[in-house]
Amino acid sequence: MSEFRIHHDVNELLSLLHVRGGDGAEGYIDLLQKHRTPYVTTTVSAHSAKVKLAEFSKTPEDFLRKYEELKSKNVRNLDPLVYLLSKLCEDKETLQFLQQNAKERSESSANTTSTTTTSFSLPQTSTKISMQELDELRKKLGNVTASSNAPLPAEVTRKMLRDKHNKKNPTQPNPVFPNWVYDRPALLGDFITSPTPAGDPAVAVGTLPLPTQEQALVEDLLFVLIGVDGRDITAQPVLGRQNRSFIVDSTLDMSIKELVNRILPVASYYSTITRFIEEKSSFEYGQVNHALTAAMRTLMKEYLILVTQLEHLQRQGLLSLQKLWFYIQPTMRTMEILASIASSVDKGECMGGSTLSLLHDRTFNYTGDSQAQELCLYLTKAASVPYFEILEKWIYRGIIKDPYSEFMVEEHELQKEKIQEDYNDKYWDQRYTIVQHRIPSFLQKMADKILSTGKYLNVVRECGRDVTCPDAKEVLYTLKERAYVEQIEKAYNYASKVLLDFLMEEKELVSRLRSIKHYFLMDKGDFFVHFMDLTEEELKKPVDDIVPPRLEALLELALRMSTANTDPFKDDLKIDLMPHDVITQLLRVLAIETKQEKAIINADSTDAALSGLEAFSFDYIVKWPLSLIINRKALTRYQMLFRHMFYCKHVERLLCNVWISNKDFKEYALHLAKWFAAAFALRQRMLNFVQNIQYYMMFEVMEPTWHVMENNLKTASNIDDVLCHHTSFLDNCLKDCMLTNPELLRIFSKLMSICVMFTNCMQRFTQSMRLERLSLEQGGIDGPPAQSEHAEEAEKKRLATKLLAEHADTIQSDAGFEATISKFDSNFSMLLLDLLDKLSIYSTNDCEHSMISIIYRLDFNGFYTERLERMAVERSQKAAA
Repeated sequence: MSEFRIHHDVNELLSLLHVRGGDGAEGYIDLLQKHRTPYVTTTVSAHSAKVKLAEFSKTPEDFLRKYEELKSKNVRNLDPLVYLLSKLCEDKETLQFLQQNAKERSESSANTTSTTTTSFSLPQTSTKISMQELDELRKKLGNVTASSNAPLPAEVTRKMLRDKHNKKNPTQPNPVFPNWVYDRPALLGDFITSPTPAGDPAVAVGTLPLPTQEQALVEDLLFVLIGVDGRDITAQPVLGRQNRSFIVDSTLDMSIKELVNRILPVASYYSTITRFIEEKSSFEYGQVNHALTAAMRTLMKEYLILVTQLEHLQRQGLLSLQKLWFYIQPTMRTMEILASIASSVDKGECMGGSTLSLLHDRTFNYTGDSQAQELCLYLTKAASVPYFEILEKWIYRGIIKDPYSEFMVEEHELQKEKIQEDYNDKYWDQRYTIVQHRIPSFLQKMADKILSTGKYLNVVRECGRDVTCPDAKEVLYTLKERAYVEQIEKAYNYASKVLLDFLMEEKELVSRLRSIKHYFLMDKGDFFVHFMDLTEEELKKPVDDIVPPRLEALLELALRMSTANTDPFKDDLKIDLMPHDVITQLLRVLAIETKQEKAIINADSTDAALSGLEAFSFDYIVKWPLSLIINRKALTRYQMLFRHMFYCKHVERLLCNVWISNKDFKEYALHLAKWFAAAFALRQRMLNFVQNIQYYMMFEVMEPTWHVMENNLKTASNIDDVLCHHTSFLDNCLKDCMLTNPELLRIFSKLMSICVMFTNCMQRFTQSMRLERLSLEQGGIDGPPAQSEHAEEAEKKRLATKLLAEHADTIQSDAGFEATISKFDSNFSMLLLDLLDKLSIYSTNDCEHSMISIIYRLDFNGFYTERLERMAVERSQKAAA
């Protein structure tokens, strides 16, 4: 059982039990994953579990009766369920919890129903019912009960199956037989039971001599054995799926009656088999049941030949009741097995794979009985032919032709063109799915490979390539599973190789991934320098003011001017202005197909406050079949990594611009304000933080993980391995870049925001210093301009005067700037210490994805560690005081 299946089953079980507090599900999931043990499907374990449950049950007879009923219907996973329940009975804590939960549910339901039942009361009446009326009422109630407990009529079942098929295949509906095919009883080959009994015979058969009684009963039995009522033996109507019973003249001699009762089960078996053949031969029950009924019909012809031979002996006066019993005994076992199979298929409403599972299980159950096993083997081989024909087309050509929905693989109408639009990768997982109850038990172990084989071939076939397995051979049912297992293995290996070679060589999957790495993971440094220089002013605007064609033109210019010009797939790179910020996009990735994602999708599609830098991202055009690997979900994860890195690059450029401005005004600023050294140091610490974070993500996370993925792709044997390695690469990158941990992401985003606010503050200060220096150099802005100045110099002085007036509020005292820088320093240090503290915790708990290296980079000399310890001591002293 996979991890996702455990998550699904636990959540579904808790919802069915109405357990409050969904957060506890994670505890159950962890417990199940740690204590997973394979269930041993042996008769001994199933029997011991059944006995144990019967001991715990208050009504053991009802439990055993229900178990046998489910077993006769060939219910899947019955024994594992019984085994699980037996283990639950031994767990006292679980039993106590379930009892408490049931008590709470009963109390809550009682509270809700009490309000609706209090307003009703039984009417009082004094009317007396006579005994005759009471008997009639009992009969009516008995009839109603019998009709309500009876199963659906065959006509209703056929109609339901026909409607289901016609809905799935509107262009090829099932043929509809006229009603008289089902309504005329003489066509069914079974007993015709009249509603009114025939008149009593003139002479009771019991008053005749014994030889005459015997001959009369032999003649009656020959009629009854082929579904026709006799004079002294009459068939009773069948209620539901019960076996037919007979009434024998009560005046018969006891010895003759005993022999007749021994032979009559054969007639009952014949009736069951005949009704089964007639019903399951209808189109709606599928090809497997058609093949099974055809095989049974062949055997019934042999049976009718036997009855004909017995009738010939009877006409010659050579057939006595004892001889009839002797001749019919070998056939009785065959008829019993056929009737048992027919009843089980009917009760379980089996079709397709479930019918084959039932036949296969019966074949193995008769291991000690060679004749019975041979009979079941014959039926299973005959019934499996149409199923294996569907299987052959699927594993050899990737085509499903399943008109009656019997095959284990089901096709869903999904368009491959929408892979680039959907935020999930459901096409590969949901276009073709396994239907568990249609899997024959002898193909259960190979179900996943059968599904994958057809899926691989189907992808190549949809690309216009001819795919036909060179090792294609007819698949035949046999008790030696290795025979068809080897054929499926050969088909699977061929399909895996064909699709993998098609994607790797012809479609150049690795080259495509490298092209994506160039841009989304910033593999081409000079390209980004050119691109950010060209688009910086444009991206500072609000999203609504940006002209996308202009950005596309600047992107193409940057591509042509850098080493990215050698990339053959560069034209597939596009600009994408996202309607939400990076945090919202992260939630869309992490909350696929959940209520959280639906809430995000239904929310406002755009954020008016977004700037171009916050909304900017790359997109990439991927066509079929590469879109199976590089689907929208994968591209969204690439975008997430890119936007994270892109914003870090943006903050780094802002800090570098501050460094350039400070360098020009350093001596002047230091002369005016001594606190400038503290601002200079803080800016350097921020720059060190941003650069080290970038280096860690690019060279200690993405690059090593990328090389691991490339090496794994070289050894991949099928497309599922490729998908797994690619998804694992993206997941590891997201996790090690702190994008899957909301707590780390929150601290990191605050740190980046402080850096941006600090750069804005320093830019305003630098601007004010520039204006002040300009005023001093010109001898005062308000003074008259020199006669040698040109007109444009005068204009510059006028603009400088205006800017100085606008920024007058920013030119504050030294104490004000010192307090501002000190506040920035304090906030940045506190958040950075918090980040280092959380990183040390997560790197210790998570051995697979260690973040310890970023701690050593940011705190290489122990400065922050010492400061953290000092702060802890101060807090403890304050608390003590």
